Amino acid sequence: MSLELSAPPQSEPACADDGVWLECIDCGEQFAPFEEIHYTCADCDGLLEVRYADPPTFEAFEGSGVWRYNAALPFKRGVTLPEGDTPLHEVPRLREEIGVDSLRIKHEGMNPTGAFKDRGMTVGVAVAKELGVGRLACASTGNTSAALAAYGARGDMETLVLLPKGKVAAGKIAQASLHDARILEVDGNFDSCLDIVQELAGRGEVYLLNSLNPFRLEGQKTIGFEILEEHYEEYGEYPDRIVLPVGNAGNTAALYKAFRELVASGALEESEVPTLTGVQAEGAAPMVEAVRNNRDEIQRWDDVETRATAIRIGNPVNAPKALPGIYNTGGTAVAVSDDEITAAQRQLAETGVGVEPASAASVAGLRKLRASGEISADESVVCLTTGHLLKDPDEAFNAGGDPEPVPNDTDAVLEHINDSNETVAGRVAQQFSKVADSSAVPAIIGGGLGLAYLGYRVLRSDDA
Repeated sequence: MSLELSAPPQSEPACADDGVWLECIDCGEQFAPFEEIHYTCADCDGLLEVRYADPPTFEAFEGSGVWRYNAALPFKRGVTLPEGDTPLHEVPRLREEIGVDSLRIKHEGMNPTGAFKDRGMTVGVAVAKELGVGRLACASTGNTSAALAAYGARGDMETLVLLPKGKVAAGKIAQASLHDARILEVDGNFDSCLDIVQELAGRGEVYLLNSLNPFRLEGQKTIGFEILEEHYEEYGEYPDRIVLPVGNAGNTAALYKAFRELVASGALEESEVPTLTGVQAEGAAPMVEAVRNNRDEIQRWDDVETRATAIRIGNPVNAPKALPGIYNTGGTAVAVSDDEITAAQRQLAETGVGVEPASAASVAGLRKLRASGEISADESVVCLTTGHLLKDPDEAFNAGGDPEPVPNDTDAVLEHINDSNETVAGRVAQQFSKVADSSAVPAIIGGGLGLAYLGYRVLRSDDA
């Protein structure tokens, strides 16, 4: 199966293991999946995909969560917490304000460690066990480290995570720390961390579980299956468009692969495949640059900066898989400012959906593309949000409202809340001013996710 949407099913090669094999997307070389470790093609260093002799149909799916889709995965069951089966939220006020026919929020922050990464880790750690490796490793902007640490602990495996020093949110470091991963802070950005992990993996010192590993994306493609099933159950049709944040471009590649497999099996018509639309922060937008210039490859950005830490990536390794997904579904990509991301994060929170900044990029991108007319009013849209609100307590607190001191007296409290001088507009202006003027706080590296947030609030109070 090529990267074309219309590619037919492939014949099972001799190297396949129970109908599963690895194949290079560049030269087509094929490899046995579990005899030895492969991250990229041994012949040309191209990216690998997991391929199946029997692509899945909807009728083959049963159960719940990621492993409901084991007919489209390498194993029947993996190292699980469990994960998947995340909600598809209605947001009627936001839908009306943006102006689309329907709008749903696929909230991947409701996975066990608070991010979509769990879907990839349940499969990836299972493969690591099948291969008999002893030490797991990843480079991370935070969410990957938290997921790998949790699933490594669940699988009773040693875990090593490399993080860019001073660039990872407190809640994410707290998770990796509590799950007993070894945390190495690198004096560089995410891409530097990934370079080191790849070199360690090349020397056989670690098993790499970044999304360069093709098995990671197998778990992540179940997001696409879930969106199609959930949306069809609600509306009797599939969404016209899926808008998603782009960091390493793994989800874009994974969703496109899910749709290609369903088309190959005859379960989905090409005309029913949702348009894939990627969103990046303006300070880290190599995919957007490529799409806007109609290029087939990205140019690495060495200097990247955005408060949306989860997508602060200048060299998305899955771009060769993701760009065809955008082009072949008629999609596009857009960059949004940090202020637009924060505004979208607040608007989602006002509907009861709490996400970290990178997640809100999808809604910010939808709003921008709708305003420019690139997305029409009659479209049904799903925005993917990738991480939970408490993943980044610093930005959550900055984006929210300040506590209001009141006397220890009921009448005084009543007078305060009824004070006509405190208008809604004034509160909103105050909150946006606080976002613009806020300064960073020290990262909290101990304790669980909730404790990190509570501790952070105490620090803010002490500093006031």
